[in-house]
Amino acid sequence: MIMYNEPITSSDREAGAQAAVSLVIPALNEARNIAWVFEQIPACVDEVILVDGDSTDATIPMAQYCLPTVHSVRQSGRGKGNALRTGFLEAKGDYVVMMDADGSMSPAEIPHFVHFLDHGYDFVKGSRFVAGGGSLDLTPIRKMGNHALLIATNRLYHARLTDLCYGFCAFRRSFLDQLDLHAAGFEIEAEMIVHALRSGLRIAEVPSLELPRRSGCSNLHAISDGRRVLRTLFAERPGARPSAARAERSSA
Repeated sequence: MIMYNEPITSSDREAGAQAAVSLVIPALNEARNIAWVFEQIPACVDEVILVDGDSTDATIPMAQYCLPTVHSVRQSGRGKGNALRTGFLEAKGDYVVMMDADGSMSPAEIPHFVHFLDHGYDFVKGSRFVAGGGSLDLTPIRKMGNHALLIATNRLYHARLTDLCYGFCAFRRSFLDQLDLHAAGFEIEAEMIVHALRSGLRIAEVPSLELPRRSGCSNLHAISDGRRVLRTLFAERPGARPSAARAERSSA
């Protein structure tokens, strides 16, 4: 595990002891994958929010069949970033966990994220590149792009992160305003991380194993989405004018 900023304190442990956990899952035509995901959700999760991007398959009925208590909402616009922001606003828990619906992330790892939130950290992100983590689905071009964007992030934000473009994260819901999310697409993952760095949140990285998508095709486009992430990194860097940063997001 790689940790940043303030150390753990006894008061932090006490504050997080009884925290409720909301799990936000954006989905678009994931009916064939959602059962595998839902059957592994651990007992520490109190609320599951499925944000549907206008699926044309049986994503919502399948989710309701697998988990009758699931809270299904339609996203307010288009894109993964919009879906996540919609879900975050619906969340009621003290902690919010975000993960994909395609089976590439295992819900069985969620307790590791919750553990670090319980022990004083504000933002916890999965890493495929620390001991215990890995990927069974990372193509050479995605790996190269992630590495280049990671170098840019660490230099621009004076950080020591080991992974960037991986959307298995958790955070304290009380810091949602500090995260100040506006991104519409896949670049929201980078936006969350750099805003957490800029806000001085206590960040931890935990090992995570990325699995192959169980069924269907990914909505990720490595080149175009990579460009959006890069624009986000430069627009949000320390010292960038707020108006310019917002203009970059709007034109992406």
